[in-house]
Amino acid sequence: MADIWWKADPHDLHRLTDRVSSVYIERSHVDREDNAVLVINRRENVRIPAAMIAVVLLGPGTRVTHGAIRLLADSGTAVCWVGEQGVRLYAASLGPSRSSGLLHRQAWLVTRPKERLNVARAMYAMRFPGEDVTKATMQQLRGKEGTRFKKLYQEHSRRTGVPWNGRVYKTGDAFAAGDDVNRLLSAANTALYGICHAVIVGLGASPGLGFVHTGSAISFILDVADLYKAEYTLPLAFDLAAQGLTEERDARVALRDRIADTKLLSRIVTDIKALLNPSGTDFDTPETSALWDEHVGTVAAGTNWSAQDTHPATRSHLDLSPAALGEQHIAIVGPELKDQAPLPGQQP
Repeated sequence: MADIWWKADPHDLHRLTDRVSSVYIERSHVDREDNAVLVINRRENVRIPAAMIAVVLLGPGTRVTHGAIRLLADSGTAVCWVGEQGVRLYAASLGPSRSSGLLHRQAWLVTRPKERLNVARAMYAMRFPGEDVTKATMQQLRGKEGTRFKKLYQEHSRRTGVPWNGRVYKTGDAFAAGDDVNRLLSAANTALYGICHAVIVGLGASPGLGFVHTGSAISFILDVADLYKAEYTLPLAFDLAAQGLTEERDARVALRDRIADTKLLSRIVTDIKALLNPSGTDFDTPETSALWDEHVGTVAAGTNWSAQDTHPATRSHLDLSPAALGEQHIAIVGPELKDQAPLPGQQP
């Protein structure tokens, strides 16, 4: 199959804010057809332009080819593997960013307690407009957030007439919640996580380096998603439950439409950049490939430095021998089709 006709350079990619927020796929085969992703199932065949999608959510029963994943990666489209009923994010891919500038900034902030606390306070300040939280401790901020959500649950319950008996959630089990509004909330939150993931990796930040959340590979995704739950997923879950729309697909589709109507993708991009870089420096820089150097910062990659080492004192200590795979390396390579033996019961 011919390669795509353009190179995956950041300047060639569609901006995140111009893309369709998400596409969810379940019980289907995902393949590549030219520059589009082809989704095939027993009911229909759907052709989707890869470069116009922010994130593809792959649900249970989905098979995806190497060609499809390669196209999505080259198109800068994030891919997330999610669990049954969309209540768990299992794994995710890279997005369109080809620069590590914002990632370095994020790592610098999260590893310094004072700067990390300032970013966490800024996140809470977005939830409490008009209030001064610049001197609040994390314990105080967590308490304020808990009180805020408790009131919001009760307000939306009164507004819609949907009973509320508390938030119940069990990781990986869509039906552990016990009632419709909890399941809808879980499904909508997971879809929101996928959207936030697409923006985070699209900007070149790390999903795992959180400021409020910690210890999880998606800590920063949870941080960012929490900024919008009160406005998006919480009222949406109650509204759908009041209308009798209780399938997880109802939550996902309704959230997708609301995100498109309110241009949330653009807002998330702006918010993340403001949180990680208040000075406004633009990190959407072209891809660079360099080698770190303790004396000059960086040197060019793709160069044989055996005869060009600028530091003679260290030259004799360089080990330029090829790295061996070693006994711990495991490679699994399938046979060529012409060499593949027939399966039991098949004709050779």
